[in-house]
Amino acid sequence: MAATTHTVTNQAPPLVGHDVYGTDRALREGVERHLSAAAPELLGAVREELHELGRAAGSAQAQRWGALANENPPELRTHDRYGNRIDEVEFHPAWHRLLGHAVGAGLTDAWGRPAGHLRRAAGFFVWSQAEAGHGCPVSMTHAAVPALRADPELAAEWEPLLTSHVYEQGLRPPGRKAGVLFGMGMTEKQGGSDVRANTTAAKPLDAAGEYLLTGHKWFCSAPMSDGFLVLAQASPSGRDDLTCFLVPRVLPDGTRNVFAVQRLKDKLGNRSNASAEVEFDGTWARRVGEEGRGVRTIIGMVAATRLDCVLGSAAQMRQALTQAVHHAEHRSAFGARLIEQPLMRNVLADLALESEAATTLALRLAAAYDAGTEQERAFLRIAVPAAKYWVTKRCTPMVAEALECLGGNGYVEESGLPRLLRESPLNSIWEGSGNVQALDVLRALQREPMALNAFLQEVGLARGADHRLDSAIKGLLTELADLEGIEARARRVVERMALVLQGSLLVRWAPPEVADAFCASRLGGDWGAAFGTLPHSLHLGALVERARIAG
Repeated sequence: MAATTHTVTNQAPPLVGHDVYGTDRALREGVERHLSAAAPELLGAVREELHELGRAAGSAQAQRWGALANENPPELRTHDRYGNRIDEVEFHPAWHRLLGHAVGAGLTDAWGRPAGHLRRAAGFFVWSQAEAGHGCPVSMTHAAVPALRADPELAAEWEPLLTSHVYEQGLRPPGRKAGVLFGMGMTEKQGGSDVRANTTAAKPLDAAGEYLLTGHKWFCSAPMSDGFLVLAQASPSGRDDLTCFLVPRVLPDGTRNVFAVQRLKDKLGNRSNASAEVEFDGTWARRVGEEGRGVRTIIGMVAATRLDCVLGSAAQMRQALTQAVHHAEHRSAFGARLIEQPLMRNVLADLALESEAATTLALRLAAAYDAGTEQERAFLRIAVPAAKYWVTKRCTPMVAEALECLGGNGYVEESGLPRLLRESPLNSIWEGSGNVQALDVLRALQREPMALNAFLQEVGLARGADHRLDSAIKGLLTELADLEGIEARARRVVERMALVLQGSLLVRWAPPEVADAFCASRLGGDWGAAFGTLPHSLHLGALVERARIAG
């Protein structure tokens, strides 16, 4: 083929070699805002660690690791060559590189260091943009800590390993490792989100707190981990006595625990990560917390992973936005760069608005964890499931719109957008789908009046600053006062709560053009049913400029 027919022009250069943290204004400003209020002495050190992680996440090497981990998904090895069960999951070396970097960056270490949740949340947000699938064991390991603290002895044994900055692959007794990973097994074939329908049985042994488990788990996250938190029935009746247990993969004497991995799930996305069906048949376990209080014990883990769902979706939204803006900045059509075309500018501004609202909300939740006051805990009780419901719901349509900004270029695998799109629904399903989150908010509203008071106090901090926000708060109060058909209206109510909370945060902290655009479109009703329908009179150029990675 003649070279003259193969000249490449009008294509965007690869988006590589940038600082994912440093070029994200909303993220950077949010971290500094919360850190300045809570631990200003840490500003310099946290800036340095996040910039370093951001440069790594934006590097060609990390992008290559992500591609390889997804092109070479994990493989299950049930038996060795002699017929012995080994139940091991093998990963491509790139997976281990990604996971090792995450652990080394402290992404499983939040609970014991100053401003730990904020800095860990920002790091998780940044590093998830390199590759999302390996975030599952990172999240589970981080989130296991509050559940294990129900048993001080277990916490003393396991917490230093869970929060370690050393990643050691391979199954060995935990005492011989410098760091471990945790997974979780809650759902079963017949129950799904209704964990009360679980049938896995726990038979007590003579030693206090020790049991043998028999049963199955339909979804077991991160099956290559060193330990798992699972739910099982501890009563002879096998009903309404769910208890939380710790199941180690390797027993203290070095023998393998009974942990039969039946198969790995063939999933829509999240291909680099292993999700498994497992069988317990006389599997040794330690009780965590009180017998019959399993849901209450494990709920701390669930709440922490739900926040990671918000962070993970917000990170995907930011990555999609970054790709769309980068492409539009370098691609020309109809006599001008795409980023200068009024209609494309409207689309990009709308995507930028959605991304910043998600980022700002996620960081506010992380900062509330660090504060740890009774008021903030009450706020989180409603804000976490509401945010989880809304932000994860917004991820897929936003990623799809960003892909469309690249046209056919975005539809091919090499762009990375198809992988991002396949990943985008996961966080909405994981740790309770939309209905579960909405009903959880209703449960908190009905049973925990302090939670609603804390939520209303938070959104009320911006009252009087924008008439559209004030009107939305008034409308929300009217919705909450009407109990007729409240369960059928749960999604509508929780969506409104999330939008009002995002609006309050942006009015207080974002630049005026961002807050104005959000209130006009999301709260004031001046918005269409698709992205790119913002009022033309808004400062759309300023929103797009704020989203550029050059910032």
